[in-house]
Amino acid sequence: MGTVSFAGLHYTYPEMASRALDGVELELDSGLTLLTGASGSGKSTLLRVCNGLIPHFHGGVIGGSARVLGREVVRASTRELARDVGFVFQDPELQAVYPSVERDAAFGLENLGIARGEMLSRVDDALEMCGIAHLRGRAVATLSGGERQRLALAGVLAMRPRLLVLDEPLSQLDPEGAAALIAALHAAVQAGTTALVAEHRHHLVLERADRCLVMLEGRVTACGPGGWEKTARLVARDDPAASSELSWRLHRVHAGPAGVAVLHDLDLAGGTGEVVALTGANGSGKTTLLRTIAGLLPPLSGSVERSPGRIAYLPQNPSALLHRATVRSEIDWTLRRTHSGGRADTVLEEMGLTAVAERDPRDLSSGQRQRAALASVLAGDPSLLLLDEPTRGMDGAARAVLTAALARVAGRGGSAVVATHDPQLVAAVATRVVDVGEGVARDRRPLVGAPR
Repeated sequence: MGTVSFAGLHYTYPEMASRALDGVELELDSGLTLLTGASGSGKSTLLRVCNGLIPHFHGGVIGGSARVLGREVVRASTRELARDVGFVFQDPELQAVYPSVERDAAFGLENLGIARGEMLSRVDDALEMCGIAHLRGRAVATLSGGERQRLALAGVLAMRPRLLVLDEPLSQLDPEGAAALIAALHAAVQAGTTALVAEHRHHLVLERADRCLVMLEGRVTACGPGGWEKTARLVARDDPAASSELSWRLHRVHAGPAGVAVLHDLDLAGGTGEVVALTGANGSGKTTLLRTIAGLLPPLSGSVERSPGRIAYLPQNPSALLHRATVRSEIDWTLRRTHSGGRADTVLEEMGLTAVAERDPRDLSSGQRQRAALASVLAGDPSLLLLDEPTRGMDGAARAVLTAALARVAGRGGSAVVATHDPQLVAAVATRVVDVGEGVARDRRPLVGAPR
């Protein structure tokens, strides 16, 4: 019997007509398994069976056989499964419990009753493996999204689970952070842990993966190494034309949260028709820069100018924007508030959301939820669009939708600023790239090589 053994597994969420899982056959015994597939294909649902959240937390109708580490999932409690199944969710913002990094990393060990001396040793090792030992004394609230992802993994690795389940763990990581996470994952697998990883940035995981699985409409199929694409595509880009009008400008700006400057003496501006990509390491200040441009974070000194018009801001956590009963009502609300006269159906079609228009956005997959949040800020034709890690959880089709949306904003004379670790997105949309790091921001040419 494998570490994970599903036979004829099907599952339907409460109040849903169609199955989220439809006859899954799966046997995993060891190594690292990469799970890919479009947003809404059932990846997160499948992962949540592994730790018993489905069906014990979500309810619904489950059938077939699901065994994890020799236990029948429908009979084992989530507490029992949690002792041996380490799980990192799509939204690391929701996974932290304690206010400090070191204490939060120890939370799982406290629940297991691990002795203090061993607990401290395990936390030290896990923080080091994930490349965040230098953050041990920091408040969790001050971490970037990528740093929180690494903290969530460290807390799980410290528990030394027999099965490690990760849902989009690389979605907000810079290259250094992604490399650290993959190395930590590989070390855990080498030590005997079985790992199952759902990830849209699959090119980052492929070289370490022992097998690759693809989900399509609730079913799992295998793809061998011959089907794994590891090529790169070069994208040539001409120098962008000079913008005709100023959209936003920072002059001698010092900025940072809680009165502590993380950006120093910035002189930076953007024009109409531009898509500016902000790149840089996790914690470098990209989110601070976006929030300063938006007016959500007043500068500690210096001045910020913005042209008249609506400013739309998409934060790293899309759930922070979604509070209404359906995706359609989210878009309708924006259209009413902006008095734009647009139609929700047009936005839904442009963003590929027509099929989920009447769904509660909080019940969608991570990629679909990201698209819903993006649609809600794009509705009403903003003049300045600010996006923080917009491809988080997005599949290739959703990324194409986003690329087209940014082209529309720039094409009608708007301006966009995008903080991202996604080189594909930078290559596809950026007219300028600004590197953020060590308290400063520097312009450079757009990226010209990106993995598929």
